[in-house]
Amino acid sequence: MNSSRWKPSVTVAAVIAHEGRYLLVEEQTRDGLRLNTPAGHLEPGESPQDGAVREALEETGRVFTPEALLGVYMAASHDARGEPTTWLRFAYCGRAGEADPARPLDDGIVRTLWLTPAEIEASQARHRSPLVWRCVQDHLAGRRFALDAVHMDPSAGAPG
Repeated sequence: MNSSRWKPSVTVAAVIAHEGRYLLVEEQTRDGLRLNTPAGHLEPGESPQDGAVREALEETGRVFTPEALLGVYMAASHDARGEPTTWLRFAYCGRAGEADPARPLDDGIVRTLWLTPAEIEASQARHRSPLVWRCVQDHLAGRRFALDAVHMDPSAGAPG
């Protein structure tokens, strides 16, 4: 019997649309340049909503204001070390302010791009994850859940 517990990696994402275009980041990965929604790992003690706000700021230089939970997604792929991993992603949709040109973007982020849904669909081979297109599709379909659908116990993430 395998004594290790299965633990999915938890990520957060910001799906930001404006005037028919979506804000994506182009990032350097072990597989080359990839497109992604602003996203990253949830940090200890952080709510998924706060994590999405932080990741959007770090990767785009823009303040993200979540308006709804877009969905909770699971996907399997490989992590940065090439190990098989299951990802659990909390995706939020909302709006973003103007980019702060003085704010450096996270390591690996080459640039931000505003793309149409057709451009995003056509670029699927360059997506960091299949969840990029899936989240855009769900946003276009009008999927929205209340922000309070995700509850966080105040002691969550605190040292035990």
